[in-house]
Amino acid sequence: MTVEIDLINRDPNNLNDHVKVLFEEVLAEPDGAHSMDCVWKNSYKCFECCKGCCYKILTLICGIPLALCWGCEFAFITFWHVWYVTPCMRAYMINCGCLQKFYGTCLSCYLQPLCEAFSYCFSNIKVTNLSG
Repeated sequence: MTVEIDLINRDPNNLNDHVKVLFEEVLAEPDGAHSMDCVWKNSYKCFECCKGCCYKILTLICGIPLALCWGCEFAFITFWHVWYVTPCMRAYMINCGCLQKFYGTCLSCYLQPLCEAFSYCFSNIKVTNLSG
């Protein structure tokens, strides 16, 4: 199955909204503390060029190996959940269902009659408040 990937919108689920790497989101000069215009403009160019080049070099060197590692990691997580965690949880829920029936039966057979007997014993108690 071949899936076409979107080369324009590479974060369609906004997973990395917290990563702010635009110049305006990283560096900002408040009013009253402005550098010379040529410094600000050249800082912008240096920042963008360096960020772009470094990111491309790092992705070229590390992107495919890391994608391979993360693919294996998520394959392992999926395998673990499909073949171990979910069956364990299902077995646990089945056993809890049996225990719930057992516990409910014990309560209705032993505790309920006992509570009813006590309620009959105490149902005829009358409290009178004498104010003197």
